[in-house]
Amino acid sequence: MEKTEQFDLIVIGTGAAGSSVADRCRKAGWSVAVIDELPFGGTCALRGCDPKKVLVGAADLIDWHRRMQKLGVVTGNTAINWEALMHFKRTFTDPIPMDREESYKKADIAVFHGTARFIDKTTVQVGNTVLRGRFIHVAVGAKPMRLGISGEEHLITSTQFLELASLPKRILFVGGGYISFEFAHVAARAGAKVTILHRGARPLEGFDSDLVANLMEATKSAGIAIELDTAVEAIEKLENGFAVRGITKKSPKIFEGDLVVHGAGRLPAVDGLDLEKADVAYTRKGITVNKYFQSVSNPAVYAAGDAKTLPGSLPLTPVAGYEGSIVATNLLEGNRLTPDYTGVPSVVFTIPPLATVGLSENGARSQGFEFSVNTGDMSDWYSSRRINAKHARYKVLLENKSRKIIGAHLLGPHAEEVINLFALAIRKGLVASDIEEMLWAYPTHASDTNYMVE
Repeated sequence: MEKTEQFDLIVIGTGAAGSSVADRCRKAGWSVAVIDELPFGGTCALRGCDPKKVLVGAADLIDWHRRMQKLGVVTGNTAINWEALMHFKRTFTDPIPMDREESYKKADIAVFHGTARFIDKTTVQVGNTVLRGRFIHVAVGAKPMRLGISGEEHLITSTQFLELASLPKRILFVGGGYISFEFAHVAARAGAKVTILHRGARPLEGFDSDLVANLMEATKSAGIAIELDTAVEAIEKLENGFAVRGITKKSPKIFEGDLVVHGAGRLPAVDGLDLEKADVAYTRKGITVNKYFQSVSNPAVYAAGDAKTLPGSLPLTPVAGYEGSIVATNLLEGNRLTPDYTGVPSVVFTIPPLATVGLSENGARSQGFEFSVNTGDMSDWYSSRRINAKHARYKVLLENKSRKIIGAHLLGPHAEEVINLFALAIRKGLVASDIEEMLWAYPTHASDTNYMVE
């Protein structure tokens, strides 16, 4: 027997783009319900950035130890105990679903577990419960895209990789995006033989090509094979592992491994919501929204994070949280806030990390900027030499007339931290002299920024 409940707001998804909306609207006195078909907490906290960084931290320690052998570090053979590392990782992730659910209940937010499907413009159903809302906010995130190849069912996802009880000896990654590169660097430091298969001529297409080339050198030096221009056509289960059939520029080629990981891209997880019944326009890139994150076809529906499509937005956790805060304001106060995506940094947590913010050279040219490019190799700088880091580069774009920083691209130790300084500079419109006049703590990687903008 169906049960019907009424709310001011129904939030589908409990990650960064949904939780803040639910919390703020409830504090404002609205009746709120949250729904999730997965454990409460969202991708970043449970299946993405946070647990991934735990593994990356261990892999970075292994790499640092190896770099410093014969340079002062003389301890035994340091290695990763995968089972123990997974246990440590779970100390971060395991408490989250219950903690998140308890926080909702404490705030008098109604919680529902299960798949939400629209019945009409303002109504969704979860199991045998029908929920009606004045507004519905969709924040379901993304999921691995279907590849449409034979044997696709043999692929494991990044979520499953983060739950591996043991690490296989031979791992194949399909796709040359950040997921493949990050997990490949971890797996290689943990002792696996790793191969990345990428259908394009270059991986990590959203990042500077020169720095990507340098990262590829670092990747290969870590023992990771990179097969470019290799389209995966099929995956076959063998008696002992898997065979992946790829097509290269020259001929077909077979790659064998004990595990095959999906790293070939993600799409908004909206296809099971029955959006047509709610008259919510969408494409494979997500729900189509206006600048207020409101559905262009159903004003009762809002969407943020990976679930929506909007020019300038990036599929990043801080962006999802930022967009959620805008949605909350627009729901409570009427549509008045729009996003400003100026200076949003993005990082590939490889070893070393690759980071970017602002415009690329092609992007700056297409927007009509007249600019100069400061670029160089930092591997012989003190900050790199003292830890024997062999791969470190920078590229900074400066507008010619104003000397404003309009883009920055970094590869090397602590690039994931230093890029935030450039993000601040771009977002606040700082010029090169603002950086040069800073009195930095020294010696630090942050103090290197002086030399990047000279």
